[in-house]
Amino acid sequence: MAGQALVMLTRSDFEPAIWLRNAHAQTVFASKLRPSPPLEVERERLELEDGDFLDLSWLPERGLDDDAPVVIVLHGLNGSLESKYARGLLRQADAHGARGVLLHFRGAAEPNRLPRSYHSGDTEDLHTVVSHVRARFPRAALAAVGYSLGGNVLLKYLGEQGRESALTCATAVSVPYDLKRCAEAIQEGLSRFYQAHLINGLREAYENKFKVIEAPEPRPDLRELRSFFAFDNAITAPLNGFRDAEDYYARSSSGPFLKHIRTPTLVIHAEDDPFMAPDIIPDESMLSAAVRLEVSRHGGHVGFVSGGRYGVPVYWLEQRIPAWLRDRLHGFEAPASAREAQEAG
Repeated sequence: MAGQALVMLTRSDFEPAIWLRNAHAQTVFASKLRPSPPLEVERERLELEDGDFLDLSWLPERGLDDDAPVVIVLHGLNGSLESKYARGLLRQADAHGARGVLLHFRGAAEPNRLPRSYHSGDTEDLHTVVSHVRARFPRAALAAVGYSLGGNVLLKYLGEQGRESALTCATAVSVPYDLKRCAEAIQEGLSRFYQAHLINGLREAYENKFKVIEAPEPRPDLRELRSFFAFDNAITAPLNGFRDAEDYYARSSSGPFLKHIRTPTLVIHAEDDPFMAPDIIPDESMLSAAVRLEVSRHGGHVGFVSGGRYGVPVYWLEQRIPAWLRDRLHGFEAPASAREAQEAG
C-alpha cells in the first residue's frame, strides 16, 4: 500500500481521437453514434426479501471453471443492458475468460413493485447481488465496474464495507462524487441539454411506474419537474426515505467515502466531463491508499474514444479497465490473440 500512495492521483494516458477532442463529441459519440455491440445474455430475476426484485443479465455459461472470476457491471442513470458501455465491457469479460453480469438497478429494466426505486446512494441492492454472486460462485474472485451513477453507488459501497468488502478489485468511471454540485453544474451552458434528456428518461420511467403502483399524494406534476433538484426534491427523496433533495445529496454522495475504501480501486475521470464541474474531482487528501484516480484532460462523460488506424474509433475504456483487472483478478486473462501478439512482439 505504501507504494500505491505515491500514485493515488495521476494523469491518465488517454488521448482522444483527433476528430473527437470536444467533450460533447466524446459523450454523444460513445453513447449515441457507436454501433451497439452484439451480446447474448441469460436473464435471472432475483426476488428480494421486501417483496421487490432485481433483474440480472448474465453472460451465457461457456464451460468455465467454478473459480473463473466474475465481473459485475453497474449502469448509470437511465441505463440498462442496452447501454453501449455495459455491452462493450461484458464482451471484454467474456473475451478474458470471466463470467459477467449486469445488475439492473431496482426499477431500471421495468417498473418495480415498491414505491422506492434506485438512486445514487442505494448500496443495499448491490450488497445483495454481491452476496448472491459470492454464494453462487464461492471460489471465484469478484470485481465490479460502475459507470456514472453506478460508479457512485460502487464507491459508496466500497467505503461502507471497508475491509469487509467481498470484492477483489473495482473500477468506477465518470462518477458524480458530489451530487449537489453536479445538480448545479448540469444546469449551466450546453449541459442543460443533458439534464433535459435525463429528466425526460426519469419522467417516462416514473410515469410507467405510477401505472403499476399508486403515486405519492399529493401527486406531483412530472412535467413541471425540469431540474435534478426539483425532481429529486419531489420524487427521489420522498420515495426513498430522504427528507428532501439536500438530505439525499448529502447522504448519497460518494466523495466522503473514498478515504474509507480498502479494495484496490481504479477511478477514471475527465476534466471536461459535461455532466459536472472540474472542481468536484477529489484531491489526493480525499483518497485512501487503495484508490488510484486517473484524470484526463479530455474524455467527456463515459466517452473516452481514442483513434486507431485509418480513423477507426477505439473505445479506450475497454482496454484500460481489462488491463487493470488482469493485474489484480486471478483468472482474468488476456485473449489468446492478444497474448500471441505480445509474444510475437
